[in-house]
Amino acid sequence: MRILIVEDDKKIASFIEKGLKASGFAVDVASTGTMGFEMAFEEPYDTMVVDIMLPELDGISLIGRLRQHNNNTPVIVLSARDRVDDRIKGLEAGADDYLTKPFSFSELLARIQALIRRAGNIAEPITLSYEDLSIDIQKRQVIRSNQTIDLQPLEFSLLEYLLRNKERVVSKTMIMEHVWNYNFDPMTNVVEARICRLRDKVDKGFELKLIHTVRGAGYVLKKGK
Repeated sequence: MRILIVEDDKKIASFIEKGLKASGFAVDVASTGTMGFEMAFEEPYDTMVVDIMLPELDGISLIGRLRQHNNNTPVIVLSARDRVDDRIKGLEAGADDYLTKPFSFSELLARIQALIRRAGNIAEPITLSYEDLSIDIQKRQVIRSNQTIDLQPLEFSLLEYLLRNKERVVSKTMIMEHVWNYNFDPMTNVVEARICRLRDKVDKGFELKLIHTVRGAGYVLKKGK
């Protein structure tokens, strides 16, 4: 899952970015409204977190322009203004949620997850499964054959991405873009290394292997030995 933060306060932007990355999201940051608007059309984001008071282009105008250009990425507005009419303006401009500063990261995370579920028409609780493997998105829990598997945040995000694309080959480029916030570098082995670790945790000790390499194409989660 990929999120764009549009926030000119470096401390707040860094706080949100670190928290989201630790939760397994790929994150981009824009420091101006104009930059945020341009980036929103360069990459497919699952959610945007937008401050109201931005240089060059304020948050309300940014959201309005996005909607005028048929960009329907879910948006959470951040603002120090907590008056009802300010919240109404944000929602009328096309925002999907409104959170006033100061805020707790846990609440922001919960709202982001709710927006992503709503955008995908996914009913709660979110559980992805294939054969004897299942993951609970909210609890960040992985279970295979009634055994709990402990994964690091990036490993969980990688497994979630494979599950969402089960029986479909995903390339290293797709993984780098959606799980990590990287442009693909053919010389890096970060995907191979993480897949290897994930395979050790998810497949090792089980007769049925689920994570497979498709030579020259990428990786796929499917039944096999």
